[in-house]
Amino acid sequence: MKKSLTITQKTSTNEVLRFAHPFYTNIPAGQRAPVGDIGVRMTDYIKTQLEPIPQPIREPTMMLSEIIGNAGVAEIERAGMLRFHSVGDTGMETGNSEQVIADIMTADYNISNPASSPAFFFHLGDVIYYDNTDKGYHAQFYQPYKTYPGKIIAIPGNHDGELFKYDGTSTGQKVTLGAFQENFCQTKTGVPPAAGTIYREMISQPAVYWYLNAPFIDIIGLYSNVAENPGYISAPSIGNTQKDWLTKTLTNIKAARANGKRKALLIATHHPPLSTGSHSSSTEMLIDIDDSCTKANIMPDAFLAAHSHNIQCYTRYLSFSGKDIQIPYVVCGGGGRMIGHVPAATGAKVDDPTAVKSYHTFDKSANSFGYLYITVSAANLTIEVFTVTKNQKSLFDTITVNLT
Repeated sequence: MKKSLTITQKTSTNEVLRFAHPFYTNIPAGQRAPVGDIGVRMTDYIKTQLEPIPQPIREPTMMLSEIIGNAGVAEIERAGMLRFHSVGDTGMETGNSEQVIADIMTADYNISNPASSPAFFFHLGDVIYYDNTDKGYHAQFYQPYKTYPGKIIAIPGNHDGELFKYDGTSTGQKVTLGAFQENFCQTKTGVPPAAGTIYREMISQPAVYWYLNAPFIDIIGLYSNVAENPGYISAPSIGNTQKDWLTKTLTNIKAARANGKRKALLIATHHPPLSTGSHSSSTEMLIDIDDSCTKANIMPDAFLAAHSHNIQCYTRYLSFSGKDIQIPYVVCGGGGRMIGHVPAATGAKVDDPTAVKSYHTFDKSANSFGYLYITVSAANLTIEVFTVTKNQKSLFDTITVNLT
């Protein structure tokens, strides 16, 4: 357990603070005196409490054939499109909301036409809540998805990495992301022990962050660490290894595009860079990702996140590399955990406090469970946003990005 921190005011009597934290003040952050060795903002403290990022077991790159096999990839290439599911925040100890969404996603499969069915399910994190053990994985992951036909890949959420529950007791893992790695980052593809009598073949992800090279799309999944809010891909306490890897990977993707291999680029984190409901935006993480994108001279065509237990759709507008571009940022954390409130979207323009000059609009929101169904071809990336109410799905929004 991390050591406790004692902060007192710098007075002759060493008097304790008036408020619970020294960052509750109307003095602008740039004019505040640093608090101890921490800094001038609440986020400065949060960055000291992050957990180390596990080392990759091999180069963090996957081919789609490692997930669905060479024959499956060939079917997708012949069909001229790739489809997959995505949602986060599914872990639920009681109730059946997670099961309902799993069953509805299962219905999207057509066994007689695999190429038109989802190739996989990309989980956006918080697979498990408060029980990072074999028992927890069996109850909150393997059981709800026991009949889901597709392979499941994932990035971890904050609850997947935590060591202690809200009541101070252990989550069951002594090393951050230990349970996640046992189930998603095995040394070889197979059925993990936690699955028990449920047959679910889990692939060998190379790391908790990774790049997936697939027909029509490049997907980068990043780990945004254990804070309830905000998320970080780098910080003094965890280093810059993941961010440096991101810059290198984006540079390689940019080089492939220069050789005529233009595919969609999707980046995902658990914590949302832009968020209005139940969790706030992870601004420093967005700055980090922008910096990597700027160095590589490439921006994503879309960005996915979860963490907020609702649905939020944003559009980010920016001028980049001499072009005016629009990037959808979609938050979909409605995978089964209880819903968190999000206000109605206003469509108002909000400037982004980043080095890349940009603004975003908050286009749509839903206090609802739901999931994403993504289709990508050589010409378009389409994100269908479904809400789920009373065991029924409804198309909430369709977002299309032209890739030509």
